[in-house]
Amino acid sequence: MAESTVQTLRGSVVRVTFHTEETGYCVLKVIPDGKRGEETLVGKAPRVVAGERFDATGVWEQDRNHGRQFRAEALRLSPPDSEDGMIKYLGSGLIDGIGPKYAKRLIEKFGPQVFDIIENESARLEQVDGIGTKRRREIKESWTKQKSVHAIMMFLHQHGIGTARALRIYKTYGDQALDVIRGNPYRLAADIRGIGFKSADEIAKRMGIEAESRERLQAGITYILEEAAHAGHCFMPEVELIKLTCDALQCDGDRLATLLQPMEAEGLIVKRGESIYLPHLFGAEQRIARQLLRIHSGPPGYPAFDVSTAIRKAEERTGKQLAESQRRCVEAALQNRVLIITGGPGVGKTTILNTLLTVLKPHGTRIVLAAPTGRAAKRMSESTGIESRTLHRLLEYQGEGQWGRNRERPLSGDLFVLDECSMIDAPLMAQFLGALPDGAHLLLVGDADQLPSVGPGMVLGDLIASGCIPCVRLTEIFRQAADSRIITSAHAINRGQVPDLKPHRDSDFFFLEASSPEEIVETITGLVHERLPGRYGFDPVTDIQVLTPMNRNALGTHALNHMIQSVLNPPNELKYELDRFGITFRVGDKVIQTSNNYDKNVFNGDLGILIRIETDPLRVEVRFEGDRVVNYEPGELDELQLAYALTIHKSQGSEFPCVIMPVSTQHFVMLDRSLFYTGVTRARKLVVLVGDAKALRIAVTRQETRKRHTGLAAALKAGDSRND
Repeated sequence: MAESTVQTLRGSVVRVTFHTEETGYCVLKVIPDGKRGEETLVGKAPRVVAGERFDATGVWEQDRNHGRQFRAEALRLSPPDSEDGMIKYLGSGLIDGIGPKYAKRLIEKFGPQVFDIIENESARLEQVDGIGTKRRREIKESWTKQKSVHAIMMFLHQHGIGTARALRIYKTYGDQALDVIRGNPYRLAADIRGIGFKSADEIAKRMGIEAESRERLQAGITYILEEAAHAGHCFMPEVELIKLTCDALQCDGDRLATLLQPMEAEGLIVKRGESIYLPHLFGAEQRIARQLLRIHSGPPGYPAFDVSTAIRKAEERTGKQLAESQRRCVEAALQNRVLIITGGPGVGKTTILNTLLTVLKPHGTRIVLAAPTGRAAKRMSESTGIESRTLHRLLEYQGEGQWGRNRERPLSGDLFVLDECSMIDAPLMAQFLGALPDGAHLLLVGDADQLPSVGPGMVLGDLIASGCIPCVRLTEIFRQAADSRIITSAHAINRGQVPDLKPHRDSDFFFLEASSPEEIVETITGLVHERLPGRYGFDPVTDIQVLTPMNRNALGTHALNHMIQSVLNPPNELKYELDRFGITFRVGDKVIQTSNNYDKNVFNGDLGILIRIETDPLRVEVRFEGDRVVNYEPGELDELQLAYALTIHKSQGSEFPCVIMPVSTQHFVMLDRSLFYTGVTRARKLVVLVGDAKALRIAVTRQETRKRHTGLAAALKAGDSRND
């Protein structure tokens, strides 16, 4: 347990127990001023050297395995001022050319003045036995570099930047960091992940930059456009952009409007009529339109064969008899170089795809399957018997915006099939289309009524709305699917109707009335812990997934994860636990990877089980699907979150045996038809809604998530008219 009082601790570093340069995370043995015994300090620093002085702000806590330790929220280090500290510091390997032996000689010769002598009178170092001109220059150069790092870190600390961010700034700019920040601190928001406009603005204020300065106003406009992109928009109407920027910056709107033209001239924005874009989003939409119209303009390049005979033979091989609407869809896929297939659950998209692939395989067609998430790719592989990859893996993403597959090094294949296309945002679709080889055929499969992508754009919806790309919309629910109340309820929600909430015997869809958030949480916890495992035999950790609209409030993921963890995986004296970033992790916890980590080969949305916590050195092991075991150091645990409850957005592309969803007016801002439709369609065997029928009625009548500023449909129509 941590003590609530924030304290300041000063003293000397005795030993560096653990340190990683990647995150700056460190475990130190220190002696606080005025005390004799050693204490443990945990924090973040770009580099730590035994003997250094430290100044830390944080709290004392009692770690179950490691005992009492000081957890530093802010940690600053400086060169030592005692003889023993200076010997440890210089002899630590920090300065090239000085080991323990030479450190002792230098201190014996120069005493406390040794740092000043290295800095300003380095020639005097040759007075020390064993130090010649070569070693003296080596020492001087290394000292200058370390001093530069220290000066940068001190400057950043003084301007309110914590150690972790300071480390990223130094790694980005190196020795030029101070010049860059002093020249334009708003570059931090553009160049460095994790530093947004607000942080850069705070630094600028501390540096005395005027509130109406051009740098600040331009950065503010860019910030509002980036915030809009995070909300799914590709552009902002000019009037709305100016108003939001004025509100955020408390500045003059007329002054802002005059900056749009010079910003466009500098390539910072793109202005098309009243629409203001970030350049990369404008380019993405234009490239998507251009590439798809080019593909569509070509005739299909499949070998000649009798389509009716081929479909009949495929039906015999798959054992699936096609309905007339499905047959027409397969024929359309063979007659067009690009086709969209869209429809809700139970309309036979998988049957159509398997039939098409069965028709083409005997003719030597090279088939490439991909999906936006690992779980969606895995489901596609299982349903087709053909390997499917995530788009990022297919395109050989290398991090930092670099891709192995592009126009210069295109993919190899004849037919490319993309599943779950509603999840694909504009930049990713543009990258994929740019990597297609000449002569490629393209099949886009997805449910256009699900939530649009988390990233900017509404690609699938815009492609369909444009009318420029051939599209088959499947609406017929087939007999086996029609027996499922999950599917019939999902289609009712999609039509804007409240599904039948009355209990039905042997049903796979239930609604349990609960009025208050507290009652909803209690009901959900009981369902996960006892009722559903007891009735249906579900594994409460791997089979049951709670889905909720938001992260915050009493029915958000944070609160629900805490409550469910407390009953499924409670504290135990024999079970070590780890507190990081406000989350308590225990062996046996269900966790989700929240960002792509290409070094570890784990990706945003991957689910796993925490199987081990080691203490010396501190390390966590997670087993992901497919029995992949991945190790995490303490500073990397911000990539993991508990996953007993997920947001509906995070669940896209996944399916679970059982889904439980809270339905409450507490989520009013998130009550939306596409959101609940997406959540219900994540379940294979059972859906349980818990909450207020009034909230569900509100949700099915609202379509807020589909209101996005995008220009792809217009770009397609404009390109199509030019081709005419």
